[in-house]
Amino acid sequence: MKKFKFAVLLVSLFTSFYNYAQQPPAGSNKVKVTGKVFEKVTKQPLEYATITITAPNDTKVVAGGITNPKGEFEVFVPTGIYDIKIEFISFKATEIKQKSIQDNTDLGIVNLSEDAAQLNEVVIRAEKSTVEIKLDKKVYNVGQDMLVKGGTVSDVLDNVPSVSVDTEGNVSLRGSDNIRILIDGRPSNAINVAEALRQLPADAIDKVEVITNPSARYDAEGGSGIINIVLKKGKNQGFNGTVIASTGLPETYGLSANLNYKTEKLNYFTTAGYNYRTNEGTGKTNSEYFNADGTTKSYLDESRDTKRTRGGFNGRAGVEWTLTPNTFWTNAINFQKNNGEEKDQIDFYNYDNARNFTSSSYRLNNGDTKSQNVEYTSNLIKNFDDKGHKLTVDASISRNTDDNNSLITGTNSFNNTLNNQVQKQALFQADYVLPLGKGSQFEAGYKGSFGDLNNEYYVLDEQGGLISNLSNTLEYKENINALYTQYGFKVNKFSYLFGLRWEDTNIEVNLLDNNDFNTKKYNNLFPSAFISYEISDQSNFSASYSKRLSRPRGRFMNPATNYSSNINIFQGNPDLDPSLTDKYDIGYIKRWSKLTFNTSAYFEDTKDVFSFVRSPTGENVDGIPVILSRPINLGKEQKFGFEFTFNYTPFKWWKVNSNFNFYNVKTTGENSYTDANGIVVTQNLDNKANTWFARINSKVTLPYKIDWQLTGMYNGEQKTAQGKNLGQLGVNTAFSKDILKDKATVAFNVSDIFNSRKMRSYTYLENQTSYNEMQFRKRQFNLSFTYRFNKSKNERDKNAAPKNDGGGEGGGEFPG
Repeated sequence: MKKFKFAVLLVSLFTSFYNYAQQPPAGSNKVKVTGKVFEKVTKQPLEYATITITAPNDTKVVAGGITNPKGEFEVFVPTGIYDIKIEFISFKATEIKQKSIQDNTDLGIVNLSEDAAQLNEVVIRAEKSTVEIKLDKKVYNVGQDMLVKGGTVSDVLDNVPSVSVDTEGNVSLRGSDNIRILIDGRPSNAINVAEALRQLPADAIDKVEVITNPSARYDAEGGSGIINIVLKKGKNQGFNGTVIASTGLPETYGLSANLNYKTEKLNYFTTAGYNYRTNEGTGKTNSEYFNADGTTKSYLDESRDTKRTRGGFNGRAGVEWTLTPNTFWTNAINFQKNNGEEKDQIDFYNYDNARNFTSSSYRLNNGDTKSQNVEYTSNLIKNFDDKGHKLTVDASISRNTDDNNSLITGTNSFNNTLNNQVQKQALFQADYVLPLGKGSQFEAGYKGSFGDLNNEYYVLDEQGGLISNLSNTLEYKENINALYTQYGFKVNKFSYLFGLRWEDTNIEVNLLDNNDFNTKKYNNLFPSAFISYEISDQSNFSASYSKRLSRPRGRFMNPATNYSSNINIFQGNPDLDPSLTDKYDIGYIKRWSKLTFNTSAYFEDTKDVFSFVRSPTGENVDGIPVILSRPINLGKEQKFGFEFTFNYTPFKWWKVNSNFNFYNVKTTGENSYTDANGIVVTQNLDNKANTWFARINSKVTLPYKIDWQLTGMYNGEQKTAQGKNLGQLGVNTAFSKDILKDKATVAFNVSDIFNSRKMRSYTYLENQTSYNEMQFRKRQFNLSFTYRFNKSKNERDKNAAPKNDGGGEGGGEFPG
């Protein structure tokens, strides 16, 4: 509560100060010069165009400014006669000479034309920045990033500010994995989201939006925010497209095409491709075991080698139909089919208390995987006028299957595991936006999400008999109904957005083999509030609050046992409850001619947070205690941190963007279990820790029209309740060159140059200490060839339909 009061006080002081500091002093002779800057051909606003005001025959700048996302600018100058220059990279500058400014002056719309001479120079391109920093979100434009050519969505997300992907493909935002991942505004229907993201090619992605504090129009799920992956949709008139071929080491290759055909009424689009990927990894776990008196009992070293191969087809086809000039209906089918093999070998080496070798054994897991995902989506947009009054309706149905069969052989035994999953999902959503006047609007909507998952998991012994205590059939049903409303308005330079969302949840978690039926019903209100203050055209301040929810899903809920290691095993917990988070965020954004800077301070207060705990099962294998890792509702977690992101263009041939996040996390809670002697043991899991994450990306245009990109990232060390996670460094680089009169591009990238991206940790239990190291994917080399037809590299969306990123979570924008 003290932190919240402090935040409110900060907002009050900050806004009061700027309310007086940024306006012309009372009685001064300064007047306001305003206007808008548009592109001449497409009539699209140009953000970041620069306005420079000088005295005639003098190079000294009297005043200047930058346009906002709507192309608008506002500059204060003393009365007088001035020369005014409006510029934007790769466009011809417009100059207004000897302009008399005696009172507030509106220059109207200034149209800029592309400069053909500059467009022929490689160092000056009319392309979007890789990372766009906006007040309420960060937008990562995939097409400008060479590092992800020939890669997957996981590679894309690993380059997005505030986002990180660990070596197992798990995605986190600001250090938390309690997030919601959307694809075109809709939840991903994949059973295994991490695996699905590794199968979707980067070439199919247009951009990624990161929303750290969503409003009431979005799903309440995702305690730390939302990541929205926007797929490519062709908009250019006629037939055009892109074909991409790639290959790499370890053995990787792929071929994909993005094709589009647009007429006056219909826009056909498709993305299709096949890819084959090989991931080679290594790992080890070194453990020391203790007697009751604290002396060393024995040592065990585990060495792991993994190889995973995946081959699959990914396709998407759809059509956007312009029913009337203001009504658009889009239908699409997504299809994905993958097959793969997994080889995971663990070698065990036993030592006595003096580190003398005593014995060895092995465990080999050979597995086959296959999955098939089919989804139909429909999106209808009705614009009642050109002022934002609209209705959006979305619907989708999907069916996903995921089968995994493994043969586990060991020194003295073997087992067989079968894991078959079928998931069906249906979604319906309607959003209505009604502007109520200048700078204000009302929104309301409904969303229904209905899912059914059936998971059969079996472990068989050497004779083919079922091991009942490790096998089960899970039936998981989830029905969620939601209503929301929000109202936004603008008063002078302040913008406000207040919303309320109600969600009713009905979940059934049934273990059919045990006749264990569990129903969870709950409904919650989720308020949200956002305040923004426009300090100037170049800077804004914001403060926001929202209540968020995290429902346990996937491997958290599934009680199927990961049996690749028979002494370090993982098992989900179907009895997990959702966690609730109160989120507070204070942000500031400032734009200069060459630099955009965004910083924020945030506080998250979470109840019933999920946490993985390790505890002995009471069983032993060759004298080694079996350790079980499973998630529990730990208790309470509080996180306080700050973050900054900047884009810097020191020269026309050099662009830099960087992201830094530091936070303190405090968890309180305990875990109880019964040991082998029937004694209840309680583990105190209270923990306080500081950690940080940094990423810097540099893009340089070299001689001979070669682009070079270099990215470095570092995850700082973090203390956990049962040990600590060590720091992790990764460096990637890429080179690209345009050929065939800029119709094609050749790119070469290296992922993890120093082979250093390894998850390393220490775990301290009552009678055991372990060091763990895991590298899911070793250093990788990729070469790709991109060919574009009837479409230039930096062609603008000159015939775009009304802006729509796939609906699903649609609605209006922040007022003003």
